[in-house]
Amino acid sequence: MSERLSEKPNDARRRNFLRGLAGAGGAAAALAALDRMEAEPEQVAASLARAAAAVPQTVIEAGDNADVLIRMQADLARALKKQPAERRWVMVIDLRKCVGCHACAIACVAENKLPPGVVYRPVIEEEIGEYPNVTRRFIPRPCMQCENPPCVPVCPVYATYTNAEGVVEVNYAQCIGCRACLTACPYGARTSDFGYTYAEGTPNADGLILGHDAADDYERAPNFEYGKPWPREGHGSPMGNARKCHFCLHRVKEGLLPECVTTCIGRATLFGDANDPDSVVAQLIHRPNVIRLKEELGTKPRVYYIV
Repeated sequence: MSERLSEKPNDARRRNFLRGLAGAGGAAAALAALDRMEAEPEQVAASLARAAAAVPQTVIEAGDNADVLIRMQADLARALKKQPAERRWVMVIDLRKCVGCHACAIACVAENKLPPGVVYRPVIEEEIGEYPNVTRRFIPRPCMQCENPPCVPVCPVYATYTNAEGVVEVNYAQCIGCRACLTACPYGARTSDFGYTYAEGTPNADGLILGHDAADDYERAPNFEYGKPWPREGHGSPMGNARKCHFCLHRVKEGLLPECVTTCIGRATLFGDANDPDSVVAQLIHRPNVIRLKEELGTKPRVYYIV
């Protein structure tokens, strides 16, 4: 058997990855790593890291053939150069690609350190058809970021508002927890934070790897929604407040895609600026097989579904 045929699967994948880098243009570090792969594995790993850092720009230049995540990253970089009022953030969810893995929901919980009972992006399961021709459809349901949001006018203290980019935000410092917005939202996209923790009621488990004290310390660490630290101490915000998806604005402002987008294994969730005609989302939202939920209510959601 030849040396090439006797390669381990991981080695073959590395070789293909390196060739892809070289084909994308100018990955000298990758070519050097190809020659030294078996002889100097540690040096190769370092070379791979340097080469990977150069991939986005070379792949972006490849245009429509690039991975959609790379294209969206380029779209985001362009959008952030504009004034906030000139951007129109939208999300597109391709229901044909969603496999119901719930990775987006779990990633959202981890990114925003959501406590029990608070879920920004549930995945609704729907059974369609008649026996024996029955199938299941999975519908991720973030906040719709409505252009005409019913939750805004009902807030008695103006804690819920639409920012310059069209994203509906919650001012935790101003929210009084009346939950009027929860009732007003026709999508059930808002939840209330009652201050619970996952470690509540668990034993301290002295001598074990993780007990109540260690787990509770982690849960009391701050999250950074809206770009500000929110420690879970005492009964301070966001405990007692209404909470919702905010398109991961704290990530977007730093040039990162929302966590649910980067985590989707099927590339079913897409994000970008609809005011950019060259963006991925702008090219998708005008297709004939695109819908929005409960359009008859006049809420004008900024979350689109491909069916």
